[in-house]
Amino acid sequence: MAVAESNRPASPDFNLTVPPRGYAWWYVDALSDDGQHGLTLIAFIGSVFSPYYFKGRRKGRNDPRDHCSMNVCLYGEKRRWTMTERHANAVNQTETQLTIGPSAIQWNADDTLTLQLNEIGTPIPQRVRGTIYLTPNFINERIFTLDRNERHRWRPIAPSARVTVELEHPNIKWTGHAYFDRNWGDEPLEDAFVYWDWSRAEMGDNESAILYHVDRRNDKPLALALHFNADGSINEFAPPPDHRLPRTPIWQMPRSSQSDAGTPPSVVKTLEDTPFYSRSVINAHLLGRTVEAVHESLSLDRFRSGWVQHLLPYRMPRW
Repeated sequence: MAVAESNRPASPDFNLTVPPRGYAWWYVDALSDDGQHGLTLIAFIGSVFSPYYFKGRRKGRNDPRDHCSMNVCLYGEKRRWTMTERHANAVNQTETQLTIGPSAIQWNADDTLTLQLNEIGTPIPQRVRGTIYLTPNFINERIFTLDRNERHRWRPIAPSARVTVELEHPNIKWTGHAYFDRNWGDEPLEDAFVYWDWSRAEMGDNESAILYHVDRRNDKPLALALHFNADGSINEFAPPPDHRLPRTPIWQMPRSSQSDAGTPPSVVKTLEDTPFYSRSVINAHLLGRTVEAVHESLSLDRFRSGWVQHLLPYRMPRW
């Protein structure tokens, strides 16, 4: 297995110490080979989207381990959403495993990832239980900073991967292509950023591309355009032109993405339509190739608004 740009250990470092007011998350997304299924899983320490953490910080309650959750989103015929927030006594961290309540994410000796899920969905209490296996095509160890003060960092651990999904509830089995990364920071996201959009695309032959556009609160925007080769090496290329995408149909969330000049991207399907972020599958044109990408847009100004904070507990129960 190839390793890109490295003098750091390959482990995702689930034993990371998150500072007061800070956060860390480990993110997986996947789409099935037949185009019928998709999933996103995010393991949070110091959940950046928690209304309880948001409110607690304003009262001096700054412990990120007291705001942890395993967010699971299933797409397709059997949609599910889970994001139960748990206290520190329900969390266990080691170098190779993160356990949050009854679910766990494990980094194995062969540099693969196993996710054991046992969650209850909201607002309809439907169980999500089973196992997901992720095998990186290569491992990237390069870390990117997203702000001038280097308080927010991102590592695309497995920009290109294969996934096997074996769920008991709902009864779903499929294989597809996947992605795995980690973000972590020393202050709330909304303190540093106004908006961002991000996408990752399979390019064929174990190659992938990632685009990251960030509007920073007290600095000029950041744009990253990365092409990961099959051997794990990285080519940075000039970010393509930015294009507006249609707003989401329900919450009218603004979204945009980058694509080669003269070939604007288009939305294939909207996976998540929320007041402050969207997740979509889009078609784009990158490096002269037509690609399908998983895409996200996030508005931190919307997130910190009072009306959004009032709505969030209905989707994020706290135990």
